[in-house]
Amino acid sequence: MDIAKVIVDVPVRSTDRTFDYSIPESFKVWIEVGSRVAVPFGHRTVQGFVVSLESGDIRTIKGIKPIQEVLDLVPPLSPELVELADWISERYACRRISALQAMLPTALKGKAERLISLGDAEPEPVNEEETLFPDEEWFPIFLGTGGEEKEIADFVRRGGEVSMRQLTRAFPDGAETIKFMLRRGVLRESQSIKDKMGKKKLKAVDLAMEPESAREALSKLPARSARQKEVLSFLIDMEAVLPMPLKDVLSALQVTAGTVKGLEDKGLIEITEVEVYRDPYRGRDFKPSDPLPLTGEQQAVFDRIIGAVEQQRHEVFLLHGVTGSGKTEIYLQCIQRCVEQGRQAIVLVPEISLTPQMVERFKGRFGSGVAVMHSRLSSGERYDEWRKIREGKASVAVGARSAVFAPFSNLGLIIMDEEHETSYKQEENPRYHARDVAVRRAMLGDAAVILGSATPSLESYYAARSKSDDLFSPVLLEMPSRALGNQLPAVQIVDMREELKEGNRSMFSRALHSAIQSRLERGEQTVLLLNRRGFSTFVMCRSCGYVAGCPECDISLTYHSRSNNLRCHYCGHAEPAPEICPECGSEHIRFFGTGTQRVEEELGKLFPGIRVIRMDVDTTTEKGSHEKLLGQFRDKKADVLLGTQMVAKGLDFPDVTLVGVITADSALNLPDFRAAEKTFQLLTQVAGRAGRHTLPGEVLVQSYTPDHYSIVHASRHDYASFIKDELKHRKALHYPPYCRLILVTVSHEQMPVALRMAENYAMNIQGKARQRRWFGSLDKLTADGLDLLGPVASPLPRLKGRYRFQCMVKWRGAIDAIGLAREVAEELEDSLRDPVLQLSIDVDPQMLM
Repeated sequence: MDIAKVIVDVPVRSTDRTFDYSIPESFKVWIEVGSRVAVPFGHRTVQGFVVSLESGDIRTIKGIKPIQEVLDLVPPLSPELVELADWISERYACRRISALQAMLPTALKGKAERLISLGDAEPEPVNEEETLFPDEEWFPIFLGTGGEEKEIADFVRRGGEVSMRQLTRAFPDGAETIKFMLRRGVLRESQSIKDKMGKKKLKAVDLAMEPESAREALSKLPARSARQKEVLSFLIDMEAVLPMPLKDVLSALQVTAGTVKGLEDKGLIEITEVEVYRDPYRGRDFKPSDPLPLTGEQQAVFDRIIGAVEQQRHEVFLLHGVTGSGKTEIYLQCIQRCVEQGRQAIVLVPEISLTPQMVERFKGRFGSGVAVMHSRLSSGERYDEWRKIREGKASVAVGARSAVFAPFSNLGLIIMDEEHETSYKQEENPRYHARDVAVRRAMLGDAAVILGSATPSLESYYAARSKSDDLFSPVLLEMPSRALGNQLPAVQIVDMREELKEGNRSMFSRALHSAIQSRLERGEQTVLLLNRRGFSTFVMCRSCGYVAGCPECDISLTYHSRSNNLRCHYCGHAEPAPEICPECGSEHIRFFGTGTQRVEEELGKLFPGIRVIRMDVDTTTEKGSHEKLLGQFRDKKADVLLGTQMVAKGLDFPDVTLVGVITADSALNLPDFRAAEKTFQLLTQVAGRAGRHTLPGEVLVQSYTPDHYSIVHASRHDYASFIKDELKHRKALHYPPYCRLILVTVSHEQMPVALRMAENYAMNIQGKARQRRWFGSLDKLTADGLDLLGPVASPLPRLKGRYRFQCMVKWRGAIDAIGLAREVAEELEDSLRDPVLQLSIDVDPQMLM
């Protein structure tokens, strides 16, 4: 192959295509589909990805340039992932480079760097004199006013090749001299792609001879070299684990680096650099676990799934199992069978559910063969876990949505736990949904997919029942009973309106107060859910009605008591809490609403001595904080675990017998057609944290709308009835699963411009849809068609200083609505050429805010 088709890392529309480059003879053995390369593009060097190879006579192709550099000996992307990126680009209306970049760890998102080396050109002498100075090689050099040219040349020669940043840092006042030397050809500039992060290396110590020879040398060391003798004796004893990191030797023996260097100078030891993996779980011991016997329900489900795994047949399964039904054990045993075949498995979990308990289960079963990938790891740790997979040192990857791109070469199984979670949808470009990407990737590699949930999303459940989805029609498998045979916890709905009528103005109902008190007396534990962080929802002046708002976003600021400041949870703006109203000067500033900090404070007042662990975004920012807090709760160092959504999923504590939901209505009033579904799912999930073992569980749900069907059905653990009611509403309003959606958002710093552009977009897409006879046929339930809502101001009309308007495209059937939405967007951008305008397309949106 002589020609490489390359997608360059220049994220503009005009470059969203392949460019041809010739492959130098020395690179042909290395370059494959999926290789990352450095290529000339205009007057610069950029990173690119080889997406196909062709043969041809490059002499006949005018202006073709050669690839400059191959950035990886092993391609970071497989041909399967390159094909998947093409599909993502089409399905989610994003550029191909965005899809390809999403598949790589941050460390490999390289950028061009200017490099300086010594030139070959013979310069004209300065002051009619040319001096050559020898040192292994001869370099022509100028004699300048103060010898700075020689110092610069020496610096570059010692480095062989240095970055411009290194050179200017070493010679901060030498810019003119460097420019002069470049112009004369004494120095030469080139560009190279450098990764953000490389492999971690440490200095390590090893014996320079066989142990027997080392013992003989030890006996000959003079008595005055007592410390060196101690080091050499230690290394001989530790021969089985050599080479050993130098810092470990210095720490173990409390010796200086000079002592060790002295042994190297005598030729007795070697100090070299060795690569080390940044293992986020280094030093942790995971208790090995054996497969558990399966119940009848579990066995039937396992047999059905394992048939597809063993036959290496692509099939999608929707596993609907109540909380505590043993879905995780089925995952583990299916993975075990897959690994025994020599294939690999990916396990996707929502970011907030990637608890230490989940990691412990998989590490306990599969040991070091598990790689963990999630945002709580450092960039270096994520990079090394990614390399562990690519180099075949792991057969199982556990992680959040981006783990769907784990670089396995022989994938046999993808598991998606809590498949209903909206966090599987990426809210930034490329706006892919990990569920659909998982199904497509499995299809390309003849792998099986398990979508597991106690509350499957309506789209997945409807697709399983109707077999109507254009991408997948999963096989529905159900487990309606808990694995241990215990009952689902009893759920009581508390009408907070009645509490108010009875004079109870506390955030805790009398029933919840009594239930917490009884758990404290019995030494049992409680989980409290409040889907809101901070101390109060907003701050208001009771004299004039002023509400403290964010200057950059149309949203009220949230009060945080520990720092005594107001914070925007969208852009991060923070300011001190006012003591008097900035509008009228009144002192009647009050805090309204309830946040997790306020609940924690109220618990302390009502139950003196109660031990509370609060888990929300504010308390879990530090690395390892999730593990630390949950470990304390598991060790019964707290009576109550209070938190936001992160306490609702994936937790299994035997002594939790009470779950309390402070306000069940918080999500119901959001402008989102999925509000009822999200409320039902959250209540069902958090209720499942109670009574998972021998002790019976109880759930108390406080609500101001206790008759809402999502709350009523959640209290009865009645998924089927909820689905029936919810589908009626969706069908009447033409919302998924009866159609698909595209959310188009236009934003600009000036409101009139944003509104005009949104109106133009709506007018253009309507016109083109009418020309193709698509528009307005959505009312006919059997017809393929398209409809448009808007433009209207977004629910958050201003965010980070930008005004936002949105259009909602509804469509059904085989029409190319995504292509049409993208076409109109590109035409609008081309006609305006306004760098401030932003237009985003979100296919199958999960968030409408």
